[in-house]
Amino acid sequence: MYTEKRNVKNRIVSAAWQLFYEKGYNRTTVDDIIALSGTSKGSFYYYFNTKDELLNTLSVILDDYYEELETKMDSAMNCFDKLLYMNYEMHTMMEEKISRDLLASLYSTQLVTAGDNSLLDQNRKYYRLVTKTVEEGQNRGQIRGDMPASAITKYYSMCERALVSDWCMNKGSYSLKEYSRECMPIMMEHFRT
Repeated sequence: MYTEKRNVKNRIVSAAWQLFYEKGYNRTTVDDIIALSGTSKGSFYYYFNTKDELLNTLSVILDDYYEELETKMDSAMNCFDKLLYMNYEMHTMMEEKISRDLLASLYSTQLVTAGDNSLLDQNRKYYRLVTKTVEEGQNRGQIRGDMPASAITKYYSMCERALVSDWCMNKGSYSLKEYSRECMPIMMEHFRT
């Protein structure tokens, strides 16, 4: 039953973000979201009181994509390269499927919101996957082992947010994915063995 409820909520969230990208946030209606998700008004209002509440679900979209990436990665790949692969693929998805203006608004609201910051929730799939990859890399001797995996994960996530923030502040005047491909290896080099 829990999985079924999670699937309904995830369908609503996925549909909303697709529509936010295609139509813009202001032109997307609750009825549009319900139609695309194949759910009902009752289901929508069971999970969300308003369309605005969907803005806090970016972490759900990102984590769903991290689950996909985890299944695509070659388990034999060097773990340092896995981190760079995840970064490039995620920034490609963000550039191509999430409105930059909406992303910039979300990042800025995370700075002033008094409540929970879902993007920083350490229980997210994102943090678990990055930490697991770092630990695996440390065990294989591919990533420095003289630092806790949690510290490397924290630095990695800070670098990712910095790249996205800079891209948003520059109004998307360059490719996020290509800038990440260029900068992330330099930013992370300190941790490669």
